[in-house]
Amino acid sequence: MLEEISAQFGLSWGKFIAQALIFLIVYNILKKFAFGPILAMLEQRRQRIADGEAKLEKIAKDLAEAEKNAQAIIDKANADADRQIKEAGENARALAEKRQQDAVHEAGQIIAKAREAAQLEHEQLMSQLKREFGRMVSEATSRVTGKVLNTDDQARINQETTAQVSL
Repeated sequence: MLEEISAQFGLSWGKFIAQALIFLIVYNILKKFAFGPILAMLEQRRQRIADGEAKLEKIAKDLAEAEKNAQAIIDKANADADRQIKEAGENARALAEKRQQDAVHEAGQIIAKAREAAQLEHEQLMSQLKREFGRMVSEATSRVTGKVLNTDDQARINQETTAQVSL
């Protein structure tokens, strides 16, 4: 039966086996020298592409994390800047208030010294006025009485005048 089929199709077993052996030899040569290196090169490219994609994903992830960290740093810096500005404003207000209080205190001291100086000057003027008034009374008394008053008389008249003139 096998011979009938091979005769019907024109199959020669010797030629078939020779062609099969040649096919296997050519296949092995192509596999070793053509397909092997091509498949290895394709596998290397596929591996490099996969590595590149993995690196790209890692870079994208790192970039997102770096942006997040940068934003956190910027937010912290802005918060610190706002806090420092607020503290500087408070310090400036406190300093201005202290300077104002110091100025008010200093003005109060100046006014007190001025009042004290005015009071002292007033007392000196009053004392001078009393002496002058006493001298004028002594002089007037001397003219009216026509008598020259001695120092005791002048002192007594000055004391009596001062006692009566005290304001």
